Amino acid sequence: MFSQDRTALRRVYIDAWRKAQAGEPLQPLEQQLTEIIQRHPEYHGLLDAGVDALDRDWLPEQGESNPFLHMSLHSAVLEQVTADRPPGIRALYQRMIQHCLGDVHEAEHRLMDCLAEIMWQAQRDGREPDPAALLRCINSRCGGNRFGS
Repeated sequence: MFSQDRTALRRVYIDAWRKAQAGEPLQPLEQQLTEIIQRHPEYHGLLDAGVDALDRDWLPEQGESNPFLHMSLHSAVLEQVTADRPPGIRALYQRMIQHCLGDVHEAEHRLMDCLAEIMWQAQRDGREPDPAALLRCINSRCGGNRFGS
């Protein structure tokens, strides 16, 4: 699902949602995306609009949040947790759910905040993202308190 083509990436979400709504068989990635979409009913209308959503811009300076970016961050976090990359992220995620939140979706959001922050810092500084900084950030997001390893 890696591409520099924003329209192609957005179409993957729209097509997965359309197939799920029609009861068509889904590929594993489409199934994952559909599960993310199901947890975000506020995006259903947008995805139902299909091609009308492909060219829209969401401007942070106008208080808008890009739903495709949000869903992509969910997908990235789930991939990192599944692969345990960087090593230790899976354990931190599981501890966050068990000891701090009890809510998988909220835990994903906290990891997404860290991932977005680390990616922004790397881009700003012209360097690779720092996996250790990502893990430190996640470790600090348990209700504002660090939790043990």
